Amino acid sequence: MTMKVDVVESLSGNALELAWELYERAFRGMDGLAVQRHLMHRGEFDDVAGDRRVLKYCALDDDGTLCGLATYTNVLDAMPLISPAYFARRWPKHYAEGRVWYCGFVAVDPTGNGAFPALVAAMYERADAHAWAGRGWVAALDLCRHNAVERRLDRAIASLLRRISAGRVRAEPADAQTYWVYETVPRSGS
Repeated sequence: MTMKVDVVESLSGNALELAWELYERAFRGMDGLAVQRHLMHRGEFDDVAGDRRVLKYCALDDDGTLCGLATYTNVLDAMPLISPAYFARRWPKHYAEGRVWYCGFVAVDPTGNGAFPALVAAMYERADAHAWAGRGWVAALDLCRHNAVERRLDRAIASLLRRISAGRVRAEPADAQTYWVYETVPRSGS
């Protein structure tokens, strides 16, 4: 099966409904595995789907069925939960020239064999082509502990990008956020 990736600025109508169904199926299982919510509410999803600053990558199988969906932008102000100032401070020249990209999510249908690498490759190609004559670029995304430790997505993505780039991509953690809980123990006799 081959995977075609279409890049669109916005989703509406039937395409929006199919995208929501895929997204909801892909992230439903994350509920309860991470402190931070991984499944947007429908209104939030619709806002992202309609925001032309955020590109939507749609992986389609041979029959034209949507098997994967990702969001990607170099307009970091379009992403509500990240700090563009962080990227501007750390990579000032890249940031000023629009060479810092953020992947909001990658949602793949469990039956969408080949969709994940096709989406990663398409996003890589966009950033690389946009980097003007081989200049470097930065792409970021967030992974919860479950996806990093249990699914090893950080390693899988790094390996895929090293292969696609002929070894030009290196990966490193940019930041970490740890959630702490403080729980009382029952008093004796209670």
